[in-house]
Amino acid sequence: MVALVEGPVRVSVPATSANLGPGFDSLGLALALHDELTAEVLPAGLEVEVTGGGEGEVPRDERHLVVRAMRAAFAALGADPPGLRLACRNVVPHARGLGSSSAAIVGGIALARALVADGAARLDDEAAFRLAATLEGHPDNVAPAWYGGFVISGRDGVADGDFYAVGAPVDPRVGVVVLVPPDPVATEVARGLLPAAVPHAAAAADAGRTALLVAALGGRTDQLLRGTRDFLHQAQRRPAMPATLDLVEALRADGVPAVVSGAGPTVLAFTTAPGEADALLARCPEGWASHALAIDHDGVRLH
Repeated sequence: MVALVEGPVRVSVPATSANLGPGFDSLGLALALHDELTAEVLPAGLEVEVTGGGEGEVPRDERHLVVRAMRAAFAALGADPPGLRLACRNVVPHARGLGSSSAAIVGGIALARALVADGAARLDDEAAFRLAATLEGHPDNVAPAWYGGFVISGRDGVADGDFYAVGAPVDPRVGVVVLVPPDPVATEVARGLLPAAVPHAAAAADAGRTALLVAALGGRTDQLLRGTRDFLHQAQRRPAMPATLDLVEALRADGVPAVVSGAGPTVLAFTTAPGEADALLARCPEGWASHALAIDHDGVRLH
């Protein structure tokens, strides 16, 4: 019989940015902006409290994404708690391209693992990451949310759990500024604008820029502008987020390595020197939110 910990247990999960320009569905970066989730075992029932992002909008029953991730992890752990209480303090904005769904999934798995006495032994980090990627359907956000830092991820086949994640270094000078529009864009809408096929030349160009971006983030920061050039997906999404693409293009014209964060509509710009963040924050459009953020190197953390 699996032994449960009554709790409460608490985890923090970072926001993430995927793609980073050319690294479509393969590159992800964890950012120092965190959701905090707390859970405990109850004698019966389900209680869900949400404050911050999604408050009053997301379901507070078994459909809640954190609850669904917890149930999947409990099943993998062979556990069946009689009841649960969950509290979510959401800081990561929803439907803005900053990995809110991945934070929920990763946080739920981490909570469930912590509520099982030998959870980390029964479900190690690699297995937990693969479960998270299976639930999300792709690994580019859940990988940095779980492991922290800059992660290259993908899948080897079509079987559930057939995912990999490899961490890569980030130069300590690198930070980011995110400029967040007030209106969301659903990932499904953004993906729906992408063509079914792309020219070979565009695919080759994106592959080259993706490789360059890995080197740029690892130390060749002078190559960040060139390394963040995308040929496959950003311009195609303009109909869903014209203001985002206008801002990305304006920043890049001024030499700023700016990209669409994930599926958008948030704009992410890399910084490497003192004063750059303040200059970018000053360019935040009226009505948008802005954050100067460090890279999160810890990933999901149990407190």
